[in-house]
Amino acid sequence: MLIKVKQADRLAALRAELARLGVDGFLIPRGDEYLGEYVPPSGERLAWISGFTGSAGLAVVLPDRALLFTDGRYTTQARAQTDPSCWTLLHITEQPPHEYLSSHAPDARLGYDPWLHPQAAVERLAAAGLTLVPLAVNPLDAIWRDRPAPPRAPAVPQPAEYAGQDAASKRAAAAERLREAGEDAVVLTDPHSVAWLLNIRGGDLEHTPLALGFALLRADGSVDLFMEPAKLGEPVRAHLGNAVTCLPPAALPATLAGMAGQVVRIDPDITPAWFAASLRDAGATLRTGEDPVRLPRARKNPVEQRGSRAAHHRDALALARFLHWFSVSAPQGGETEMSAAARLLAFRRDLPLFRAESFPAISGAGENGAIVHYRATEATNRPIHANEAYLIDSGGQFTDGTTDVTRTLWTGPGTPPADLVERYTRVLKGHIALAGLRFPQGVGGAHIDAVARAPLWAAGLDFDHGTGHGIGSFLSVHEGPVSISRAAKPVPIEAGMILSDEPGFYLPGAYGIRIENLLLVRPAPERPGQVKPFLEFETLTLAPYERRLIDPALLTPGERAWVDAYHARVLAELGGELEAPVAEWLSWACATL
Repeated sequence: MLIKVKQADRLAALRAELARLGVDGFLIPRGDEYLGEYVPPSGERLAWISGFTGSAGLAVVLPDRALLFTDGRYTTQARAQTDPSCWTLLHITEQPPHEYLSSHAPDARLGYDPWLHPQAAVERLAAAGLTLVPLAVNPLDAIWRDRPAPPRAPAVPQPAEYAGQDAASKRAAAAERLREAGEDAVVLTDPHSVAWLLNIRGGDLEHTPLALGFALLRADGSVDLFMEPAKLGEPVRAHLGNAVTCLPPAALPATLAGMAGQVVRIDPDITPAWFAASLRDAGATLRTGEDPVRLPRARKNPVEQRGSRAAHHRDALALARFLHWFSVSAPQGGETEMSAAARLLAFRRDLPLFRAESFPAISGAGENGAIVHYRATEATNRPIHANEAYLIDSGGQFTDGTTDVTRTLWTGPGTPPADLVERYTRVLKGHIALAGLRFPQGVGGAHIDAVARAPLWAAGLDFDHGTGHGIGSFLSVHEGPVSISRAAKPVPIEAGMILSDEPGFYLPGAYGIRIENLLLVRPAPERPGQVKPFLEFETLTLAPYERRLIDPALLTPGERAWVDAYHARVLAELGGELEAPVAEWLSWACATL
């Protein structure tokens, strides 16, 4: 009841503020001014107004209704967290906001905060005939009386032994691309690009090691870095060097105002609309194009690749210890979703170079496993019962790499139901098919998404999320520009990229299945008669599958051989470093099918 009262009261206060400003509605995205997936508490505007804590969504507050658009990953979660008397829930791909609003509120004057919406999104809404009103002050901030202060964690250098390339050469390469395009500068609004380009990390977000800030990279290789001075101590200033000018964020308007006559690139998909408007007002020539750091950041250099392998090896030791512990504890009862996640985190904390979880662990037992991005809280924390499915999706941030792994487990001691076994095995078949794929250079993520879905499609089944996403190098667990999804942009997959392989199946109210490994893209050996270069995947993740949920009869001989070879590798690489009880369990878990 408390949540419902707060949602109603907050909506009423916001509507009063909108009326005072003379607008009919207001757009509230999930992101903050950095437009990232993860935001600090001070940027959780969507959660504050709606109660919805998912990592993707858009709210539209009108005088007579409040709408929450989100995707299939969050349908169940949004229904549970929002007050149905206040909010109407809509699927963001089936009913896109611009289409819905042009039909249901065609004459509304819709206010928006130009710091919180990418330029491309604003242009889509305007193209639909909607009347958009940029607001100088966010009206939600005006009523959020106890809003937390923005984070001020210090920035720190990322040592060359882990970065693999010095910042000066990164700046020089990106600047050369600007000169080739006839551009004077590019606005870098993605803190991941700023972090990678300058070889710095930070602690402004709980799970992603970022120092939040903006940068302006010029064609001569120099950079203006806009970051709170309190974050930039002498060690990191010395690391940045004389070619990087450190300025407070308040200096951004004056800096952009001085760019009259210059050609400035912005990436419209990830740059707040405020930047485009400010540059136009300054008399700069806008050039749209991709952030020139994004693709080089996704192509891991040899040092980053070695670091990722090492991080995954250490992470696998923690996973083995957790899986052994779970196999003993789960059948006995007494554990909960939160206690299991805490135990896995404890195993990871014992590892060298571990810094944090790479995202809040998704620990879902039984029906909660069917909520794709479920997060157990004190209110939802559920006991883990014997003889049910349990899904654990987690990862670690290490100084030399980022991990992300999902396993679906059977708690035992009884025999799992036949439908669960069949569906788990079909998910595994898709997972194997993608991991073993050879494909020509130039292929994008959208082209191979169906490979992982085909075994499910054959049974009339599917899953409502992408099959894979990119992974950063001690950066974000979700990294572009490549993803494996039907909705993915046709960006070619390239050697050095790290992508996840995570098909699933979800039966609401019953269980969820997901199996996830991380894959490193590498050149494939040539075969006789080959006419163009091919790529393949190297599996980085090392953790056994749940053999009690595998039906070997549903696997082809090649698939059984793949699982046996993978398990043999897991045992060979980990067994000698584990305590005797864990090593003995791992030997059973990795036995041939």
